[in-house]
Amino acid sequence: MPHTDHLLLFLFPFVLLAGFLVYAAGSRHAYRNRERARPGDPAAFDWHFFVPCRDEEAVIATTVARLRADFPYADVWVVDDASDDATGAIVAAFAEDDARVHLVRRVRPEARTGKGAALNAAYRELGALLGPAADRDRVVVCVVDADGRLDRAATAMVSGPDGFGDPETGGVQVGVRMRNVDDPRPLPDRGRTANALARLLVRVQDMEFAVSNAGMQLLRARTGSVGLGGNGQFTRLSALDRIAEAERRPWREGALLEDYELGLHMILTGDRVRHVADTWVSQEGLPHARRLLTQRTRWAQGNLQCARYAPRILSSRHYTGGGVLETLYTFGQPLAHLLSLVLSAVLLAVLALNGFTGALAWWPLALCLAVLSVVPFLLWGPVYRREFAPDASRLRALLWGLALWVYAYHLFPASARAFVRILRGRTGWSKTRRNAEPATTGPVALDA
Repeated sequence: MPHTDHLLLFLFPFVLLAGFLVYAAGSRHAYRNRERARPGDPAAFDWHFFVPCRDEEAVIATTVARLRADFPYADVWVVDDASDDATGAIVAAFAEDDARVHLVRRVRPEARTGKGAALNAAYRELGALLGPAADRDRVVVCVVDADGRLDRAATAMVSGPDGFGDPETGGVQVGVRMRNVDDPRPLPDRGRTANALARLLVRVQDMEFAVSNAGMQLLRARTGSVGLGGNGQFTRLSALDRIAEAERRPWREGALLEDYELGLHMILTGDRVRHVADTWVSQEGLPHARRLLTQRTRWAQGNLQCARYAPRILSSRHYTGGGVLETLYTFGQPLAHLLSLVLSAVLLAVLALNGFTGALAWWPLALCLAVLSVVPFLLWGPVYRREFAPDASRLRALLWGLALWVYAYHLFPASARAFVRILRGRTGWSKTRRNAEPATTGPVALDA
């Protein structure tokens, strides 16, 4: 048997795996046993969509037109964050013909300081328009990505008793889907193999959001720690006011996960955050691995930034014990990924120095580790097939689940890159290029 000094190196991944298995089992149970959301009356509220934009001429016209057509009773606020393209001109043309379309122009040096700052600009403009006499409990703000498409039933679903029909609810996050999941050629200028891999990459992103992340959010609903996302994020204006009173502005400026941080602030100020899985917002899945890694690196770094809230969460009377554990577990994920990489390298080095003597004695434990790590992902395949891809075969569903397991390993390099960025003092972010934007358009939203 291997030397006992090395036992801790090998057992550490099992400790992490145990935490993951508990979390995964809770998420799957919450998803399978969820109650369907009950709709309400959208007319009970005053609706405003915030669409932050930075060089979005490829998609913004379609998004504004769709929001106005699907939600004619709502106002659309487009924040042009000093775009270098025609984004502002496109929205200005809409605003000239439609009083419910508003263009919020931001210019340098105040502009291009992050999504949070752009959303705060829209918040101030909305407050100025409404005036002091407005019933701000009735006003609901929804953040939609520049390429986002919201389910027409969304406002009704979040108006119900599972959303803003409950006066204690300050925020609601809806489900997220990948709009291009059935695109046969996501890379039109590439060959058959590249397109097959790109289709699979988009598919597992859809699985990630539609079932895995939805289950995670439904588990959080039970612990009182639901997170807000950057797309399909609904908030009551009075709840934003309470955060602004405590923090000077609703969305934290300079944060890489201003959406998730908003949810933390909302809970800390005493408002409830809910998740409604029975409606959705769609966005583009990324068929490019490099773009995906850049996006997830930013998310991992933003997650690490959220660790500063740990003392406040631990001492807050608004967080339950389960909510504290779930939130701290979420904060620790990038660190766990990095430690796993480091310890794996150390273990391999130790084995190499010993000429891999006795390494075969580890194979039962290694096999157990592999099986336990893949099963939770494999089980999501049939769930996804049943609800979102009923025409797919059972075998294909299992293969999708296996692909989801392989896909999850992108979190390890993303976490490592996030730590490198922190060490280098890089806190800016790059906008993910839209699929409709050709690479020849030049750099967009350069990292700062």
